[in-house]
Amino acid sequence: MIAGVRLKELRVIPDERGRLMEILRSDEDIFIKFGQLYMTCVYPGVVKGWHYHHKQIDNFAVVRGMAKIVLYDPREGSATKGEVNEFFLGEHNPKLLQIPPLVYHGFKGISTEETIIINCPTELYDYKSPDEYRVDPHQNDIPYKWDRKDG
Repeated sequence: MIAGVRLKELRVIPDERGRLMEILRSDEDIFIKFGQLYMTCVYPGVVKGWHYHHKQIDNFAVVRGMAKIVLYDPREGSATKGEVNEFFLGEHNPKLLQIPPLVYHGFKGISTEETIIINCPTELYDYKSPDEYRVDPHQNDIPYKWDRKDG
């Protein structure tokens, strides 16, 4: 796995009324600090990516549908420089994915319906000077193709 990336099993507590799923708690080792909490959605087959942050650490949890989340490590001096990680997260695989600064990330909706992702980043979004650096999802130097892999 890319250096600094962490994956946590999410605890789902079901009963006859429904279910509750704890995503991130301040008393866990994986918790760093709170910046804000937001929801993002992706339609089936759509790719949202690539981007990275200089300071922000992301904490992704897919709460509806399934997403293919892909990371790429371009960091000079990193033991995992050049490595690509693929994660299939969501209703069928509930986990929290922590993404460190400077690691490119993106995701693709792989469900038949809209996929919903909750992110609890460590930093507030700065509307005047966003800590967000983007490249085209398909035309770039990242050694990854978003195509479905059948077989």
